Amino acid sequence: MNDYKMTIGIECHVQLNTKTKLFSGVDNDATDKEPNSCVSPVDYALPGMLPVLNKAAVDKAIQAGLAMNCKINLISRFDRKHYYYPDLPKGYQISQLYQPIIGAGVVYLPDGSSVKIEHAHLEEDAGKLSHFDGYSLVDLNRAGTPLIEIVSMPDIHSAAQARLYCEELHRLMIYAGVTNGDLYQGNMRFDVNISISKTDKLGTRAEIKNLNSFRSVERAIEYEYARQKALLEKGESVKQETRGWSDATGKTSPQRSKEEAQDYRYMPEPDVPPIVLEQSYVDEIAKQLPMMPESYRSIFGVLSLDNNEREAILNHPILAQRLAEACDKNSALAPRIAHWFSGILLAEENADKNFALGTADELLELSEMVENKELSSTAGKEVFLEMYDKKNTSKRPHALAKEMNLLQENDVDALGAMIDEVLALPECAKASEDIRNGEMKAIGFLVGQVMKRSQGKANPATVNELIKQKLTQ
Repeated sequence: MNDYKMTIGIECHVQLNTKTKLFSGVDNDATDKEPNSCVSPVDYALPGMLPVLNKAAVDKAIQAGLAMNCKINLISRFDRKHYYYPDLPKGYQISQLYQPIIGAGVVYLPDGSSVKIEHAHLEEDAGKLSHFDGYSLVDLNRAGTPLIEIVSMPDIHSAAQARLYCEELHRLMIYAGVTNGDLYQGNMRFDVNISISKTDKLGTRAEIKNLNSFRSVERAIEYEYARQKALLEKGESVKQETRGWSDATGKTSPQRSKEEAQDYRYMPEPDVPPIVLEQSYVDEIAKQLPMMPESYRSIFGVLSLDNNEREAILNHPILAQRLAEACDKNSALAPRIAHWFSGILLAEENADKNFALGTADELLELSEMVENKELSSTAGKEVFLEMYDKKNTSKRPHALAKEMNLLQENDVDALGAMIDEVLALPECAKASEDIRNGEMKAIGFLVGQVMKRSQGKANPATVNELIKQKLTQ
C-alpha cells in the first residue's frame, strides 16, 4: 500500500439550551446582548462565590447521551482543569475528566457506517476573545454556559465520513432538544484530531480547533492530510500541536503545542458534589425522548426518496414529523409532500417560511386534490406555498385553491359542451380533420383552445381524452 491511511477522532462541544448557566442563575442566552452583560461573580470565581449545579443541564446531558445510544453513568464527578487564558479569568474550568456522566455509545450514519463514542462529559464554557490588529477584546457572556464535550473514538478514515458524522451528531442533538444547534453562533463546535500513517501504528496527530461548519470540517481535513503527507514524503516529522483553520485561505496554521492531561493539573472539584442518579430517573427521561432521525429514515423507506432528499427533510425536525404523520395516514399520497418539502419549501428563496404551518391532514388534502386532477401539478405547488404564509393559516387547501382561482374543471358534461363550441369554430376545422385522419399532433391546438375558453380551469388530460372520443370514434 503506497498511500497513507488517515485516522480521525472528533471532539464536539455542544452548548446546552438551558435557561441559566451551569453553575449560576445568569441568563444562558446572550444572543444580541451587550458584551459582558450576562455574567455572574460565580462565573469568574470572585472570593466567596460558590457554584450550584443546574439540574436542567444534567437532564439535557442525559438526553444527549441517550440520543447517541450511550451508557449513562449513575455516578459522575467534576474536576478542575487548570489553565490561564484571558477568557477564563478564574484560572480553571470545571469539567469532568475521570468520571464523566456519559459513557460509551455509538452513532449510526446514514450511509450504514457507524462511529463509536468514547464518552461525553459536562463542563462549563469559557468566554470569547475577539482579536484585532494590535489588541484583543474579551466577552465573558459565554463563560459558564453548560456544555457537553462528545469525544469520538478514532473510527473515522475520510473527510467525507467526518462530515457525515458531524451532520448526524448535529441532527441527534437537535432532535433530542438539548441545543439550539446554530453553528454560526457557536452552539456546536468541532475539534478534529487527524494523523496519517502507512502502517497500523497511528502517526503523530494534529488538532484543528473550533470548526463551526460541516464544510469547514471536510476542507480542513483534506488540507491537513495533504500537509502531513507532504512533510512525511520529504522525510520530515509531523509536530503534535493545535492548529487553527482559515476558511478564507483554506489552510491550517500552528497555534500552540498540544497539551497533555498532566499539563492541566486536574484535581477533584471541591465545591460541587458528585452527581448520583437512580436508573429509574434515567429511564423516565428515556421515555420522554422524541423520535430520532434513524426511526424517521425507517418510516420514510416506503416513499422511495433519494438520500439527498430524505436528509434535507431530516435537517428540519418539524418537516420530518409532518411527513411521518402523513405516511402513517396515507403513504400513497405522502411522496408528493416529500417532494414539495425538498424541492419547494427548502429552496433558498423560501427560507423565511414558517415550517410549522401546514398540518399533515392539510398536506394530504392538497396532495389528494392533485392526485384527483382537481389541481394541476403547477397549481398544487402554488397552493402549497400559500399554505406556509401566516395570513392563510385558517384556510383549508380546497378553500385556498378556490380563492386563488386554480381549481380545475373536471365535469365531463360541462367540458364536453365547451369542446363542442371549440370544434364548431371555423379556425378549428382543419385541426379536427387532421385528427380524424390520424394526425394526433393537431390535438394540442384544440386542447389549447379549450383551455383558453375555460380561462385555464379545464383539466387538460380530461379535455385531451374527450376530444379523442369525439373525433376518432
